[in-house]
Amino acid sequence: MAKGRDSGMPPVELWETFFDPEGIFDALGCLSLRGDAVELGCGYGTFTIPMAARVSGTVYALDIDPIMVSATAARACNASVPNIVVEQRDFVTAGSGRPAGSAGLVMLFNILHIEDPVSLLREAHRILRDGGTAAVIHWRHDIDTPRGPPLDIRPSAEQCRAWAEKAALRWRSGPHLPNSPWHWGMLLDKVPTPLRQSEGKDARALNVPPAPRSSILQFPRMRLRP
Repeated sequence: MAKGRDSGMPPVELWETFFDPEGIFDALGCLSLRGDAVELGCGYGTFTIPMAARVSGTVYALDIDPIMVSATAARACNASVPNIVVEQRDFVTAGSGRPAGSAGLVMLFNILHIEDPVSLLREAHRILRDGGTAAVIHWRHDIDTPRGPPLDIRPSAEQCRAWAEKAALRWRSGPHLPNSPWHWGMLLDKVPTPLRQSEGKDARALNVPPAPRSSILQFPRMRLRP
């Protein structure tokens, strides 16, 4: 299984001093989200737990590291958060395993220094519904930071925007992240696919209503997938 480059994690107590999850979500506009979210690289669950309170559906938290998966699952259980599914998965090599068009939000936090970021962005595009959003944050490459991968493999926001375009994701904004001076943020949208003219005529002729855009809302018990 393929881990991201320089993916070692410090102790959770140190790690969580580097982030203000609620402030980051507010800055990214993740306030009250419809449907499911997918987190590609959940780590200790630093962002998983607060995100679960902001979605109407389920947060699917994926990580290749069994220690991180166990930590996130235990944290969700201790917090009595019901709408989290934690799964150990090599999503870089094997994809997320989520159905196409099933997510309203994909979280790509401190992950795009992997060797093939465009493929991961394409996977985000695949699982996002039309109009869905990929939220990105990463360690800044232009300053020394207390943690993070080597400076020479950290992407700039401009690089990530170019990669996103290759993955058919449209740049929306690059908001400032308050209380997170070591990171930059970005929002990318999956542009709805226009209905082909012939398909629209056929649908009107048959008086077929348009397919609903909302994801199925579900509130499963928190569970751990092996």
